[in-house]
Amino acid sequence: MRVMKDKRFVKGRLKSVVYAFKGAYKLVTTEHSIMVQFTIAILVTLAGFIFNISATEWLIQTLAIGLVLGIEGVNTAIEKIADFIHPQYHERIGFIKDIAAGAVFFAALTALAVGSIIYYPKVFLLFN
Repeated sequence: MRVMKDKRFVKGRLKSVVYAFKGAYKLVTTEHSIMVQFTIAILVTLAGFIFNISATEWLIQTLAIGLVLGIEGVNTAIEKIADFIHPQYHERIGFIKDIAAGAVFFAALTALAVGSIIYYPKVFLLFN
């Protein structure tokens, strides 16, 4: 069996990256929860520079930020699909949307714990 090589592989991947940036831009500019979380991500990143956090702390903080923004993006997509499929309230659709929102809640709690572990000792030292 002979496999045909896709000659447009690189061009196709570049298109995928363009679509991903487009989607990220739409999320940040149209969804209020993402706007808030993106703003918090910027502030926490600035705090990382101010408090000169370690490379390990940068890695964990970056993963926490990515986790929250990524899960929020998936939650938004689930909500948009659910609203498209069933615009009126439906108990099962509400259940699905609640579960997706719960996933964001867990990610946000994780990010809050990470931020607290990284920054509490640094802020505490400022006031002692």
